[in-house]
Amino acid sequence: MRILVTGAAGFIGSTLGHRLLDDGHEVLGYDNLNDYYDPSLKQARLDRLTPREGFRFVKASLEDNRAMQAAFADFRPQRVVNLAAQAGVRYSLENPRAYIDANIVGFLNILEACRHGEVEHLVYASSSSVYGANRKLPFAVEDSVDHPVSLYAASKKSNELMAHTYSHLFGLPTTGLRFFTVYGPWGRPDMALFLFTRRILAGEPIDVFNFGKHTRDFTYIDDIVEGVARTLYNTPAPDPDFDPMNPTPASSRAPYRVYNIGNHTPVQLSRYIELIEEAVGRKAEKRLLPLQPGDVPDTEADVAALVRDTGYSPETPVDVGVKRFVEWYRDYYGV
Repeated sequence: MRILVTGAAGFIGSTLGHRLLDDGHEVLGYDNLNDYYDPSLKQARLDRLTPREGFRFVKASLEDNRAMQAAFADFRPQRVVNLAAQAGVRYSLENPRAYIDANIVGFLNILEACRHGEVEHLVYASSSSVYGANRKLPFAVEDSVDHPVSLYAASKKSNELMAHTYSHLFGLPTTGLRFFTVYGPWGRPDMALFLFTRRILAGEPIDVFNFGKHTRDFTYIDDIVEGVARTLYNTPAPDPDFDPMNPTPASSRAPYRVYNIGNHTPVQLSRYIELIEEAVGRKAEKRLLPLQPGDVPDTEADVAALVRDTGYSPETPVDVGVKRFVEWYRDYYGV
């Protein structure tokens, strides 16, 4: 198939690009390589994809509708995976307009391009952040997500609502994926694993929010990509069991689905730091701080729906994943 992947220079997007090429597809990568974090890391990920047969690349932003239309017209994708977004909970407190531009306006451009391009299936990144003020664990796709605690989360919830509208009005099959704390080699420098590893190796103190007590459903990159691929190949149909008198947010009479992708095994932050220390071979100096605005204390994914529909099964325990990341980090940065 011809598959367009936005955010192709990103952590998940670049890894997915390799998987799709391995599966024999043509891939058009689309990314603006912005400076939210180190563009040289994005370029290095892209440089690993560029020589591969079947891969092409367009440098442009989601909110650039003219560039988006041109990419669709030239490549004529059969399926689309939208992973590009303005990411980060904490940054959304500082620069809210970036989230509206990329995650709302940009997503509308994706939906319109898919609609007019007669795309067979749109898979798009949502986030575990949509669960917001929810406290019932594990988080299930059947739960209400009407209480976001950051603009980033609100923008991702908006994506799910917008996608459902296009599925309902135009019959566009859409699948939203709520990612749970993705980590692994080639990961993002703004994420805890990257930050902690860099600072511990440099002998610098690390900021430990919520005094290290909160838990996260850390999910290894290979397990995430396996879940994305499985959903991409599993085009949703209208749910024959959908009951409008007792509706679920997870499905619809339209060709629409939402899934969690997680490891279903939450780990306390203090334990996560211990695993990093073991892999690095050095103890961390910790600055214990309260929970930051916009953060949630705990996450845990109920992945039953994804397992049922695709056979998804995460395989990488967190101690193995952390060790692989530290090995990559040392090799990439020569430390």
